[in-house]
Amino acid sequence: MSESASHQEIDEGLYSRQLYVLGVDAMRKMGASNVLVVGLKGLGCEVAKNVVLAGVKSVTLYDPAAVEIADLSSQFFLSESDVGKPRAEVAAPRLAELNQYVPVSVLDKELTPEVISGFKCVVVTELPLQRRLEISAAARQANVCFISTEIRGLFGYAFNDFGPGFVVADPTGEEPLTGMIANIEQGADGVVTCLDETRHGLEDGQLVTFAEVRGMTELNGCEPRRVKTLGPYTFSIGDTSVLSQYGGGGVFTQVKEPATVGFATLAEALESPEYFYADFAKFDRPPQLHVGFQALHAFAAAHGGRMPRAGNDEDADQVIRLANEINDRWSQKTELDEKLLRMLAYQATGDLSPMVAVFGGLVAQEVLKACSAKFSPIKNFMYFDALECLPVGFEPAQEDFAPRGSRYDGQVAVFGRRFQEKLGNLREFLVGSGAIGCEMLKNWAMMGVATGPGGVVHVTDMDTIEKSNLNRQFLFRPSDVGKLKSDTAAAAVAAMNPDIGGKIVTHQDRVGPETESIYNDAFYEGLDGVTNALDNVVARKYMDTRCLFYRKPLLESGTLGTKGNTQVVIPHLTETYSASRDPEEKQIPICTLKNFPSAIEHTIQWARDLFAGLFTQPAENVNAYLASPGNAKELFNQGNANTQAQTLATIRDFLVAKRPLTFKECVVWARLNFEELYNNTIQQLLFNFPKDSVSSSGQPFWAPPKRAPDAIAFDPKDELHVDFVVAAANLHAFNYGLAGSRDRALIRDMAAAVAVPQFVPKSGVKIQVNENERPGDDAPGDSDEAEVDSIAASLPAPSTFAGVRLEPADFEKDDDSNFHIDFITAASNLRASNYGIAVADRLRTKQIAGKIIPAIATTTSLVTGLVCLELYKLVGATDGTNVRKVDDYKNGFVNLALPFFGFSEPIAPAKIECCGEQFTEWDSIDFEGDITVQELIDRISDKYSLAVSMISYGVSMLYSPFTSKAKAKARLQMRFSEVIADVTGKEIPAHIKWAPLVVCCDDADDEEVDLPEIRVKIRD
Repeated sequence: MSESASHQEIDEGLYSRQLYVLGVDAMRKMGASNVLVVGLKGLGCEVAKNVVLAGVKSVTLYDPAAVEIADLSSQFFLSESDVGKPRAEVAAPRLAELNQYVPVSVLDKELTPEVISGFKCVVVTELPLQRRLEISAAARQANVCFISTEIRGLFGYAFNDFGPGFVVADPTGEEPLTGMIANIEQGADGVVTCLDETRHGLEDGQLVTFAEVRGMTELNGCEPRRVKTLGPYTFSIGDTSVLSQYGGGGVFTQVKEPATVGFATLAEALESPEYFYADFAKFDRPPQLHVGFQALHAFAAAHGGRMPRAGNDEDADQVIRLANEINDRWSQKTELDEKLLRMLAYQATGDLSPMVAVFGGLVAQEVLKACSAKFSPIKNFMYFDALECLPVGFEPAQEDFAPRGSRYDGQVAVFGRRFQEKLGNLREFLVGSGAIGCEMLKNWAMMGVATGPGGVVHVTDMDTIEKSNLNRQFLFRPSDVGKLKSDTAAAAVAAMNPDIGGKIVTHQDRVGPETESIYNDAFYEGLDGVTNALDNVVARKYMDTRCLFYRKPLLESGTLGTKGNTQVVIPHLTETYSASRDPEEKQIPICTLKNFPSAIEHTIQWARDLFAGLFTQPAENVNAYLASPGNAKELFNQGNANTQAQTLATIRDFLVAKRPLTFKECVVWARLNFEELYNNTIQQLLFNFPKDSVSSSGQPFWAPPKRAPDAIAFDPKDELHVDFVVAAANLHAFNYGLAGSRDRALIRDMAAAVAVPQFVPKSGVKIQVNENERPGDDAPGDSDEAEVDSIAASLPAPSTFAGVRLEPADFEKDDDSNFHIDFITAASNLRASNYGIAVADRLRTKQIAGKIIPAIATTTSLVTGLVCLELYKLVGATDGTNVRKVDDYKNGFVNLALPFFGFSEPIAPAKIECCGEQFTEWDSIDFEGDITVQELIDRISDKYSLAVSMISYGVSMLYSPFTSKAKAKARLQMRFSEVIADVTGKEIPAHIKWAPLVVCCDDADDEEVDLPEIRVKIRD
């Protein structure tokens, strides 16, 4: 993105994941917006960091105060050597490193109304209340968006004033709803019925437009109509009685409407607050904290700017007295909770990195809303507290909370010094060091996790840093591209807090069964807990099984654009991650992809498969053949004569018959493929099923969701047609190591000159219509063994191609120069044009084809902060006598776009009744020592009165009724390490201590009984 023209040119390589969240229009508005951040302690720095990463026009910092040692509790861009220097001047160059497109400067003037008027948005984090009121008034006068935010220990708030008539262009950020229509009634209500099993998802009052309606064509392209929902599949659109008779088909599309939001000034809102509730379990808290924060400022004004001292009862009493005075003169009086206010006063000097992360992510997103008009802003005040993070049996003692000139004083002011020591001795495993992993390591470094003599952090990530990571994985810089993530992240946080240097052990190994010799019994037994920072469900579920097996708490989280979730998994107290999860993603039926697409997602997936079928798999098959002894039939024996014949024929074509020697031949190949894909195939389909075809029941064959296609004639003047040929020819040339070309005029002329054979549809071609039919390629009689033998015999021996290898095109979505996304975009949009489907731009195609997860730094910051709050709870879960209850923990879901916060207590694990006892998935029956099979059977019989019928280890059966008597008798006397080695043919690896067994048992009535997992400790 250039610094001119308001960032009109967006660096897609850097912002790609964020673009899927905000869109191009919002990004351009942000690129024209100047932002001022007042206060550069932890909260101000976190806000500025996220805003700089997001890509506004400029960020200006104001904080002339000197750095104090306590600032290092949460300000990650400060060091001990900065103490005494102006905060803003120290932080500015380090913030500027985050994004080369966003200049960061320091304001060296006073905050006058004239200065404030030069910004789109002003964020105040550290000023007294009176100065906040003055800046709020000046911002309102200048039509500048104003945000006030503050953190005091485990308490915080955010306040917005975006003016009296702020227009939100897109309140939700969700894609407009769309759906196919089955019927539209003529009448006063105009009832629209959607296709079976397709919910419309609309709400009363929303607007829709129509397209592709037959018969009632007046609806196509008409003014949007407001809907009234009648059910999940029907809605009405008002009077359609004067329209033509509905003839079939049609698609509705929601029209998103802007919303206007009116805000009060800070002065007005202090007197008549409106609350956004972040936690409905604490519905009574916002009015209490509204008074409490004002009381803190009144206290500071009376004590020369000093906040109440940690754990000091005299200061707390004054705060409570001031709160009562404020409440007495307030029109909306509330019944004050003095215990809550006392805790607020105790924590007034507290500065916690997790709370900074929560509010830093939240407020930064509000800044982006102010700049872009994208998503719904918080209206006036949001108060939030995490008081349940305090340790079990917490007893405030002033001497334990007093500052001692340490970088952790801000945290000690809340939790005390003994708690800090517990944090320092944690032994944690962080799985992943991407976006969430970077934020997690930063928070842990600020919190002092693993900085003590017994502490350690293991972090693993096998990935290297890419340019697109820099937009949200803030520990990395452009010079780090290509380096290992785990090593780079560890070095970055060690620079932030030298105490953690040497305490982070980095790994580059994927977690999974193949690395259990690395992450073995001894490894897990030496941990206090595991934190996931993963981007896929498979790895999450695997880590869940490891934590279940070793009885370790697991902190889980994830983000999707502005949405985020957190889950805490605690042995014996909560269910596991895998106990409840989202349903599997629906797969697109093959027949839909091959012949009957109805949505752009179908054509993009088809194009992605085409890419692999043209540029990846054939080259890999050729290379496999060239590396083989030459028996192609055996090498590619795929159990299907037709598929086998096609594979061998493709090898012959790519290696001999159609092997290009020049780039011009690649263009010819691409042009002929265009003809086959977008003309010939469509003609054949329409030959089999003409547009007026009817089914056996008399219904039109091409009824929705099927779309009747049209063949496309190649036109060298059509840029989309040329896009396909350019990309396909260059990728084909890449396969053969030939020099490609980006000369569109040259390629256009070459393609136009290709002689294309006339296509005549064939009779007898089978086309798959339904999902439960066999695909057309499997039609009997297409190919037989004789044809396979013939093609295999026609292949030259591999030895005749000494040194020849093709280069497969391994799909890479983030390299804009490799033609991969160019090809898929062109191929998909051409197929969409065949079927009358609205085409997709390159950005959307890239997202769907690359399965890119939308991501933005603000959500990552907030979600990681919530996870770290749960870590506080785990550390303080017991005082040796009392144990934290499950309802203190919080699973969270947030959507910063709406905005929405939802918290719930974790679900307890399901209980299983067995032999008069209750078990959960966390329980197992453990046997110490390498006992014999007979000993296990006897002990189960003695304790549970059950008869063992079967014992298995993984997929290996160790003991069963089907085993011969002689083997069964011998195995009964063998120890489990011996019988496992005997059955599997392998010794149990030395790193494994416990052998997990599945044991089937019957009771006295021969009824099968489910026992928990049984584990035998085969070695110490």
